[in-house]
Amino acid sequence: MNTEHKPKAVIVIFGATGDLAKRKLFPSIYRLHRSKKIDSDFAVVGVGRRPWTNEEFRSNVSDSIQSSIKQSSELDEFASHFYYHPFDVTNPSSYLELKGMLSDLDGKYGIPGNRMFYMAMAPEFFGTIARNLKSEGLTATEGWSRLVIEKPFGHDLPSAQELNDEIREAFSEDQIYRIDHYLGKQMVQNIEVIRFSNALFESVWNNRYISNIQVTSSEVLGVEDRGRYYENSGALRDMVQNHLMQMVALLAMEPPIKLETDEIRSEKVKVMRALRPLTEKDVPDYFVRGQYGKGESEEVSVPGYREESNVDPESNTETYVAGKLMIDNFRWAGVPFYIRTGKRMTAKSTKIVVQFKDLPMNLYSNDVDSKHPNLLVIHIQPDEGITLHLNAKEAGGGSYVKPIKLDYCSNCVDQFNTPEAYEKLIYDGLRGDATNFTHWDEVSLSWSYVDTISKAWETHKAEFPNYAAGTMGPKAADELLEKDGFHWWPITDMVD
Repeated sequence: MNTEHKPKAVIVIFGATGDLAKRKLFPSIYRLHRSKKIDSDFAVVGVGRRPWTNEEFRSNVSDSIQSSIKQSSELDEFASHFYYHPFDVTNPSSYLELKGMLSDLDGKYGIPGNRMFYMAMAPEFFGTIARNLKSEGLTATEGWSRLVIEKPFGHDLPSAQELNDEIREAFSEDQIYRIDHYLGKQMVQNIEVIRFSNALFESVWNNRYISNIQVTSSEVLGVEDRGRYYENSGALRDMVQNHLMQMVALLAMEPPIKLETDEIRSEKVKVMRALRPLTEKDVPDYFVRGQYGKGESEEVSVPGYREESNVDPESNTETYVAGKLMIDNFRWAGVPFYIRTGKRMTAKSTKIVVQFKDLPMNLYSNDVDSKHPNLLVIHIQPDEGITLHLNAKEAGGGSYVKPIKLDYCSNCVDQFNTPEAYEKLIYDGLRGDATNFTHWDEVSLSWSYVDTISKAWETHKAEFPNYAAGTMGPKAADELLEKDGFHWWPITDMVD
């Protein structure tokens, strides 16, 4: 694995005129440049259908950085490293022109033929672009070539397999970097550190001491202008198949032999293989779907999903999913992993709650108010940090117990120094560190699990809408936990 400190490369962004490049990629490359994590001799080639000039492209890059980073400076010098290439993905001559451009930039900046090809565009073109990059000789350099792919990676297992086969004709598995931006988040990466560097936690990280684990990713926003995309996706494909299942894998994996890419991925794959398989008949016992109706979000009246633009008025698409995953292995047998994600919920929050089992004999059990389980809460966004919920003696007389919180907040002091997820992932990709990207084995196993749920839901029309905008989802999601004797922990303050 090549993990050079200051990699020199040309970054080629397909879809450089799009929203992702403007909101995430340009500011992330700027931060890497400003923090001197990439060599000062670098180049970025933006590829798109619009007939822009270099000057128009550079102006767009500068505008995107100014709008997202308040303290930006030396933008002209930074933007001078950006070049634009009008492109037709199906025309071989476009690739030959791009090849000549990249060779010129290699010479200008002293770059040893290193190329990162970043797909920030519609996935139907991924296979075509990958094949042409190889057939027209753009990957035949003395340096390395890497292909970075955004989700969605297929919409089910057969389509993901087809896409993977197309890409693998041109790039080997170790050259393919499938982005899951949740894996770039600081506190998601901290899951491994919390577990594997603290005897306090790893020694009790099993079914003897943990009663359940909850992973929540909630959004306040509705579908906004993504109705057409969302109608073909839904919350299951958009969030569960990738982000939530990746977090479950990190929480449940065995300690790797070494903190190296292949070892960590191997342990995550073992978790996916240990997931209790579902039949379509099992799905109602393990998964709940929801769709928001009209309601109030942040004191503003908002429409239901079916009233949003580009959405079928009779849509069967879910905007909410809650589920119970069982991992049938020695460590986790009997411990439910509950997941939930949804749009138009009460608050924007991504957090993990690890609930520990009650003591076999609680000396304070006669005090009704003292029955607070110990919780480890990992806050991923908008806050980043850890909270440990313990019980302690209440001040004053008697033997009453009250819950207390031990808090650590990692982004409270200096938010600029917390790397944005894309910044971290682009840097890892340039360095050749694939640890925080998903391997094909993970993608295929998660699709095969999710496909059963999709089929069950597609064959039965749901009674939607079943939760009001601004609430925490359908009642059936609460009942999913209640039948196991648990409840969802709130996503705002957990203990009064």
